[in-house]
Amino acid sequence: MSNPQQSRTTTARFVASHSVLTLDARHPFVAKSLVDAQEMHRTVMSGFQGWVDNGVTDARAQMGVLSTWSLNLKEASLVLVVQSKVAANWGHLPKGTLREQPYSLTVDRTLRLGDTVSFRAVVNPTYSKWEPNPNQERTRGRRVAHTNPNGVRKWCARHFGDGIESAGTTGGTADPSTISVRMLPTVSSATSHKGLKIARAELRGTLAITDPAAFVTTLSGGIGHARAYSCGLILIR
Repeated sequence: MSNPQQSRTTTARFVASHSVLTLDARHPFVAKSLVDAQEMHRTVMSGFQGWVDNGVTDARAQMGVLSTWSLNLKEASLVLVVQSKVAANWGHLPKGTLREQPYSLTVDRTLRLGDTVSFRAVVNPTYSKWEPNPNQERTRGRRVAHTNPNGVRKWCARHFGDGIESAGTTGGTADPSTISVRMLPTVSSATSHKGLKIARAELRGTLAITDPAAFVTTLSGGIGHARAYSCGLILIR
């Protein structure tokens, strides 16, 4: 019987398009995106008109669109990073929203078994709360959010393993105790998705690649929930 470790590829190639936008946080269009997660989703998706038919429910997934953003209140600037399988066109953004021309690049990187990479990601760290059913059996209940760094590190252990024996599910492993965790404000929507609330945490750390093909799949598809709402994109260097 073959060893599963031997059947894994030792290299895998990651290719994606990245856009970096610096926006004026004081502009009403941008301000609305900051206070409503669904509006931020629309802003991100506005760069990909015409690639798939209107109304397709999995358009974001088909185009591999993932995003993350950071806000500088002192400078009133919003930096938005968007990853995709196809090239974006930001010409549809309202006049005055951009502080400077969008910066676009093609990421083309070969990843190897045993490589170590630094990473940053904003994630939606949740877990399923087990609840007893009428037959006194434990069933998977509603999804709830981790609200402190220790809880987020449990989430990290589930996805990245323990950095020693368990490799997690992402193709990369990291010791959760070495990952920097910063809790971020919850984002929500009061318009078309009333009641939507997304807990967020920023992760920074180092990953060792244990399965290059699986890791490329993680980079391409994102990690965790709320990927349509600027969570789950892993940026590496």
